[in-house]
Amino acid sequence: MFPTLPVFSEGRHTAEFLKSEANGYRSRGNIVIAAGAGILKAGTILGLIAAGAITSAANAGNTGNGTVSAVTGGANVQSGAYAVEFTSATAFRVVDPDGNEIGLGKVGTAFSNEVAFTITAGGTAFVVNDGFTITVAPGSQKYAPVKPAATDGSAVAAAVLYHRADATLIDVDAAAIQRDAEVYGSRLTYDATVTTPTQVAAIGGQLAKVGIILR
Repeated sequence: MFPTLPVFSEGRHTAEFLKSEANGYRSRGNIVIAAGAGILKAGTILGLIAAGAITSAANAGNTGNGTVSAVTGGANVQSGAYAVEFTSATAFRVVDPDGNEIGLGKVGTAFSNEVAFTITAGGTAFVVNDGFTITVAPGSQKYAPVKPAATDGSAVAAAVLYHRADATLIDVDAAAIQRDAEVYGSRLTYDATVTTPTQVAAIGGQLAKVGIILR
């Protein structure tokens, strides 16, 4: 009889996912992967932890005495101050830290975009120019596997890990493809929370925005 031979599974090789990149090292960057990410394969899709704690406060001089609650970050949350500006007693607009309007909302209805919250009316109605300030502290600027439900900015794909890395217990320095490259989509690694074709397509679109094209 022939002896039973061990079975070996070959892992993902460094840069195996890479089809082409820009000259020199333009496509690559040095990053830090946040502790707790686990053991990651080459080709893991990463997002930037861009946002930290989120706080809210009514603007000084408000006429209305309603409150804001359930304040969280959305997928594209930025660090800085978001302005909630009332345009009537029950309607408001939200402006991001760069001064761009990101949506309109109504009192009593949950607002959800880069930031999410609900404003509840008080005994005194709001008036035009009342408002709230929602402040998002800077994130760690480290990277983590993209999880669609993340609220710290890492839900948005921003890079692809160049090589295997073990960030189970500590932060780890690593190299990543961050721009101007073509990658094999079938050789990328998604977090286990990415479970639908819609999520995969969204991540592909996010990578395309930074110049990483799936083939």
